[in-house]
Amino acid sequence: MGLEEYKGVFVFAQQVDNVLDGVAFELLGKAKDLAKDLSTEVTAVLIGSDVKGLADQLAEYGADRVIVVDDPELKEYRTEPYAHALASVINEYKPEIMLVGATAIGRDLGPTVSARVATGLTADCTVLEIGDFPINPTANQEQKHNQLLMTRPAFGGNTIATIACPDNRPQMATVRPGVMQKIAPIEGAKANIVEFNPGFTPDNRYVEILNIVKAVKNTADIMDAKVLVSGGRGVGSKENFKLLDELAEVLGGTVSCSRAVVENGWQPVDLQVGQTGKTVRPQIYFAIGISGAIQHVAGMEDSDLIVAINKDEDAPIFDVADYGLVGDLNKIVPALTKALKEEMNKK
Repeated sequence: MGLEEYKGVFVFAQQVDNVLDGVAFELLGKAKDLAKDLSTEVTAVLIGSDVKGLADQLAEYGADRVIVVDDPELKEYRTEPYAHALASVINEYKPEIMLVGATAIGRDLGPTVSARVATGLTADCTVLEIGDFPINPTANQEQKHNQLLMTRPAFGGNTIATIACPDNRPQMATVRPGVMQKIAPIEGAKANIVEFNPGFTPDNRYVEILNIVKAVKNTADIMDAKVLVSGGRGVGSKENFKLLDELAEVLGGTVSCSRAVVENGWQPVDLQVGQTGKTVRPQIYFAIGISGAIQHVAGMEDSDLIVAINKDEDAPIFDVADYGLVGDLNKIVPALTKALKEEMNKK
């Protein structure tokens, strides 16, 4: 493989029902940083049916070019036609880096495509940067420059691994939604559109979709919340979450939780924050009865302001908190709720 043939940072711009997923904009933001370090351009790969009209929106969030693969076979996501589309784009345009969101679609599409184009894939990355590999020079081993260093939690979050793919291209990674930050939209940006269609011939690997049933969720999307009141095992019971509900209501916020809470059946998985849940960046994050295991901290440490309430003064959560209250949450939370109500009634 002639690695010098591979240029540019590509992003799979996921869309469903002709609506772009937020992770596409987040990946474009990170792609801009990587492309700057490599003195190259950012390309969004838009796959679907009648999706060309979304191209300018991708340009507004940082895409220098948009490759559009538009075909009726791509109306709904199916592994085979989408994998054929993205693998064909990679083989034709030879990107140096290919980023995919670690959504339900991306986690299916990414590894399928990486196998087809004979390269590696690092899943669920939390940090992406350009650097040397090996990071520390090693005797009798060439240190390669301008490599994509892909960092992700490993062994259940107990360690952090930095991975590179120095001998194959493209360098592929999936990134969880909420981890990277999108740029401020560039008003009036217009996409440089390249239309590409490798042709689609349905075969026995093409799944036939008989019906699509969309579930109606009653839970708020915690990734959009400005204020999160998050509870852990220390809350004690499902009934005790009423205290957090009342605090969240006063603050105009949303309740979220740790993995232990979901495993106990106290809250639905849609509200879980952490490595195996969602990554959030609210303006204020209340960590109530949460010990602060690395798996949870990974999902909320970039919050603007973190307030921790825990009876254990040595709880790791206090290491990342801006403000900490040591004591019984059953006394502190109602008192805090009452004080906030009184303050708001004065205004």
